[in-house]
Amino acid sequence: MSGKKTLFYSTDLEIHFGGLYALQKINIDILENEILGLIGPNGSGKTTFFNVITGIYKPTAGDITYKGESLLGKEPYQISRMGISRTYQSSRLCLELSLLDNVLIGMHNRQKQGYFSAIFSRRKMIAEVADFQDRVVELLDVFNPDLKERMFRPVGELPQIDRRRVEVCRAMAAEPTIILLDEPSAGMTPDETRELMEDIRKVRASMSDVSIMIIEHDMSVISSVSERVIAINFGEEIARGTYEEVAGTPAVREAYLGKEVVHE
Repeated sequence: MSGKKTLFYSTDLEIHFGGLYALQKINIDILENEILGLIGPNGSGKTTFFNVITGIYKPTAGDITYKGESLLGKEPYQISRMGISRTYQSSRLCLELSLLDNVLIGMHNRQKQGYFSAIFSRRKMIAEVADFQDRVVELLDVFNPDLKERMFRPVGELPQIDRRRVEVCRAMAAEPTIILLDEPSAGMTPDETRELMEDIRKVRASMSDVSIMIIEHDMSVISSVSERVIAINFGEEIARGTYEEVAGTPAVREAYLGKEVVHE
């Protein structure tokens, strides 16, 4: 991992809701072109961390820096335009819209033509939409060519694995530098999970300037795609390193399995 530049880091990041601390002094860095796994039991603060990064929650203390610029005080749409995109645990797809339309929604940050062009310069608007559609086709070709053949079908007709693929594609459509994946394999079978992870690896190989941070409960996913892993519990970091190093840490085993009771 040496030699890679740091794209993002949080400094003593904290957030509390009333008297409950959801994150306490979190210091996490994301390097260029890496896949970083974030693990921890339910309620440990993983999704809260994503929500703070993307401006949904405002931190109580600490700082977040992306490409040398603080993200504090910025709105979610501003952070997205800067190059940080994400997926969510629960689907945010518009099931009645086509696969193509759902991915196009992810390109709104790149849109240059607005209401004025729609009325007075329709050729520019049409050209931009055509360019976006071509980009979606290219993206689907890289991610999973089978999706391209179904891009005009309503997303609601697709199986769960393809819906997850569409969500990841939509996050990629904004051409981000960092993609935050929140439980991408939720609701899928082990075989579907393996397929999705292979798709993600292909994307990463084709987009060398993209870093991925992934939250997952499925440790087979974390072990297969992550170069580094950070574990948190009760809003605090408890381990970091390779998957093997983190999985072998007593604090991590205790977080997932509970404290061993010795009977006399």
